Amino acid sequence: MRKPIIAGNWKMYKKFSEAKQFIEEVKGLAPDADKVDSIICAPSLFLQPLVQATEGSTLQIGAQTMHDAKEGAYTGEVSPVQLKDIGINYVILGHSERRQYFNESDVSVNKKVKAAYEHGITPIMCVGETLEQRESGATASIVENQVAAGVAGLAEEQINQLVIAYEPIWAIGTGKTATAEDANEVCGVIRKKIASLYSPEAADQVRIQYGGSVKPANIEELLGMEHIDGALVGGASLEADSFVKLLEAGLHA
Repeated sequence: MRKPIIAGNWKMYKKFSEAKQFIEEVKGLAPDADKVDSIICAPSLFLQPLVQATEGSTLQIGAQTMHDAKEGAYTGEVSPVQLKDIGINYVILGHSERRQYFNESDVSVNKKVKAAYEHGITPIMCVGETLEQRESGATASIVENQVAAGVAGLAEEQINQLVIAYEPIWAIGTGKTATAEDANEVCGVIRKKIASLYSPEAADQVRIQYGGSVKPANIEELLGMEHIDGALVGGASLEADSFVKLLEAGLHA
C-alpha cells in the first residue's frame, strides 16, 4: 500500500511571523511519518528557519522550485545544493504557474528532476492540462507527454521514489475541482504511462497526488480513489485548522 502524501503549497503567501505561527500550531498534530508524509512547501526566504522550527516533528518543509545547476551566476535562483544543505527533502517542480509565468518547459523540468535526485531531494513533479485542452479531448495525451518528458533518463529506482502531482490547470485557484472519478481516471492514465515506460512494479510504487481546489470537504472522496495517493494543496493549506483536517484525512485514507 502506498503511503499518503499531503503537501501544502503556500506559493507567495504569508509573512514570516504568520508562517512561524502556523508551524507552531501544526507541527505537534502531524501524523506519524510512517503513516502519512506531511509537508509544507514554503517561500524560499522562510525555508531554513522553518526547517529548524520543525526539528523533532513529523512535519517536513519543502521548496516550491529550484534551479538545476549546483551553483552559478543565476541571480535570484536557489540550487539543489543549497536546499539540501539546510535540510530540504522535497521540492515542487514544473508547477503550472512556473510553466505559465516563468517559461518552464518539459525539458527544464526534466533537468530539475534529475538534479533533485542527484542531491537527494524527492521531486514532486507537476503535470496537467488547460481547460481548452480538456474540452478538446486532449487531456490524456497532454498528461502522458508531460510525464514521459519529465521522467526521461531516470532509472527505475528513482521512479519508485517519485511523486507526481496531477494538477488540472483549470482547477487551480478557481474553486473548480475535477470530480473524484475524473481525477482518478487521469491519475490512472499517469500510472499506466509509468508502467509502459518502466514496469508495472514501478507504476505501483509511484505516488500520485491530485491538486486543484482540494479542501477538507472533498479530500476524503479524492483519497478514496484507487490511483490518488495524496494531495498538493494551495489555499486550504494556508490555515492551520484546514491543513490539519487534510492531514487527518490522509491518516484515514
